[in-house]
Amino acid sequence: MNYRYSDLSIEQLYALVGEFKEKAQKAEQLGNISEVQIYERKMQVALSYTLNPEDFTPGRTYEFRNDPGHRFKINYLEGIFAWGHRVNLLDEVYEKEEAFPISLLGKRLND
Repeated sequence: MNYRYSDLSIEQLYALVGEFKEKAQKAEQLGNISEVQIYERKMQVALSYTLNPEDFTPGRTYEFRNDPGHRFKINYLEGIFAWGHRVNLLDEVYEKEEAFPISLLGKRLND
């Protein structure tokens, strides 16, 4: 089935996320960890298309949904991906620039 997430409705995206979740659970039961990770990434990307990229501001810092030890400072957005740098609890900025689907970012922090 060839489709682009950007062409799907919000309802279709949530249905697709449900399918990916089921497949991830089955893969986990079978002990196929790499397949679980693939479906988790697909869920993250699909969920990003349910969000508005304009709600994320370059130059601002956001918490990670599943990583309380790091924050993420956005340099720029490209589609549903935020490019920027991780910041640890000591306010040390990591040198390497990374990209994350916006669904992985939580609330904006006061800078």
